[in-house]
Amino acid sequence: MPTFTALTTLSGKENADKLGEAMERLVPEPTGVGVFEIEDGSGLWEIGGYFIEAPDEAGLALLAVAFGAKPFAVSELPETDWVAKVKRELAPVEAGRFFVYGSHDADKVPENSEPLLIEAAMAFGTGHHGTTLGCLKGLDRLANAGFVGQNVADIGCGTAVLAMGAARIWPNTVLASDIDEVAVEVALANVMANGLEGRVHCVEAAGFGHPDLKAKSPYDLIFANILKAPLVDLAPDMGANIAQGGHAILSGILNEQADDVVAAYDAAGFDVHTREEIGEWTTLTLTRR
Repeated sequence: MPTFTALTTLSGKENADKLGEAMERLVPEPTGVGVFEIEDGSGLWEIGGYFIEAPDEAGLALLAVAFGAKPFAVSELPETDWVAKVKRELAPVEAGRFFVYGSHDADKVPENSEPLLIEAAMAFGTGHHGTTLGCLKGLDRLANAGFVGQNVADIGCGTAVLAMGAARIWPNTVLASDIDEVAVEVALANVMANGLEGRVHCVEAAGFGHPDLKAKSPYDLIFANILKAPLVDLAPDMGANIAQGGHAILSGILNEQADDVVAAYDAAGFDVHTREEIGEWTTLTLTRR
């Protein structure tokens, strides 16, 4: 069955939100509408709809005029088996000692690597994204420098690939948390698939808001691969939950946002240990003063 997208841009969040709401009243209805700020400093917002029937292009044209948007670009998408496509196109990822792969590449795991199995259907958190890759490389650097994590947490764990990486190389139990219930279920499935039951404990929580996380504080290493705004908001709690001399590995930070994150964590008692850019993303390894 063919599917369709309809995309446009306009200035200002208020108008963009209103256009998105108006799109939901089209016939045929879109199965989803998204409104996103384009992060290039232009002030433009992208509004997109996804349709399982050909959209009403006349109706879309009227909406564009009514809200002062550019004409909608309507595209028909080919039928695609996305999981099969991902399996074909996502090669395994090496990050220092870590080798992140899908089961279809199980025969490619190198000897003397630390394998982390993440299925291709779970594309964010497979290591292909610069943020996850940066965090794994940061973990590898710390380990190479002789650091041994005795008490480790992964806040906003997603697939739990970072928590599992720590559990692969150190003997202690790692706590992994995510605000999203589905992410926690995915993390649990990955922990089982990697034979790490009892080594990675997964909980649903926002920040440090879970009794298990509070009970094990302070930590000597915390991962937080989320986004700039929640990272900045989390800075005081990070300072309160990491022991003196402990580390935080942070990502989900666009390169131009990194200085703001560094400033927030400096105020919370952290110094920059390493700072690495991979594509448009920065990973920070910080040390608690």
